[in-house]
Amino acid sequence: MSRRPPSEFSFSRRALLQRTLLGAAALGLVGCDRLSENDAVISLLDSAETLNLKTQRLLAGRESLAVEYPASMISPVFRPNGTVDPQTELYRQLAANDFADWRLTVGGLVRTPLELSLSTLRGMPSRTQITRHDCVEGWSAIGQWSGPVLGDILEQAGVHDSARYVVFHCMDQLDGQHDYYESIDMVEAFHPQTLLAHSLNDEPLPVGNGAPLRLRVERQLGYKMAKYLKGITLVEHFDDIQGGKGGYWEDRGYTWYAGI
Repeated sequence: MSRRPPSEFSFSRRALLQRTLLGAAALGLVGCDRLSENDAVISLLDSAETLNLKTQRLLAGRESLAVEYPASMISPVFRPNGTVDPQTELYRQLAANDFADWRLTVGGLVRTPLELSLSTLRGMPSRTQITRHDCVEGWSAIGQWSGPVLGDILEQAGVHDSARYVVFHCMDQLDGQHDYYESIDMVEAFHPQTLLAHSLNDEPLPVGNGAPLRLRVERQLGYKMAKYLKGITLVEHFDDIQGGKGGYWEDRGYTWYAGI
């Protein structure tokens, strides 16, 4: 069930408290590339991240839904975030054939590893939701996303009890060396609004917005919503994945939990 957006000036006291507390940690993200070199700032951001996670789970609950909007509020242009045209050899080869040879792998701590084509994913039961994307750079946009619910795919794969995180591997590189990646915990992974989106505004996902498949984690900031997906791995920890912080930007100083 979707939630209608609150009017501009009609926030309840509880909603205002939620927005105040849940947004506090995001303030530490501004200028992270420079501030992340300071040990005191890193400690402060870690504390803010823990507070943000605990506060959101306490006030909003594990199953609370992000606001969903009417179609009349869809943004005329949905601005892409991050990479807009990956130049990795793998991506260029797959895009040249309209992703007919692309496969999403699901592995790690699962009982039945999966390999899913784009046509298979498009044929699965899907969810459509109109939500707002909030970027750490300060802009936002509202779009309609469609795709299978991540939890349904994870149930199909059969998740081991030892799995604590879902890691998303991507085909783009921001620095020309390291593939983008992200991760979320099992609460967010099985949230009903967490999608693997193959469509934006009733059209196949554009390249700039993450074709052929991207993650939508509607209760977190935009950098968590990995684009250009190629694989999903269920893990107990991410200590041995790239910088060990659970994401490309987290390895460079951003907080791992980016709840809003």
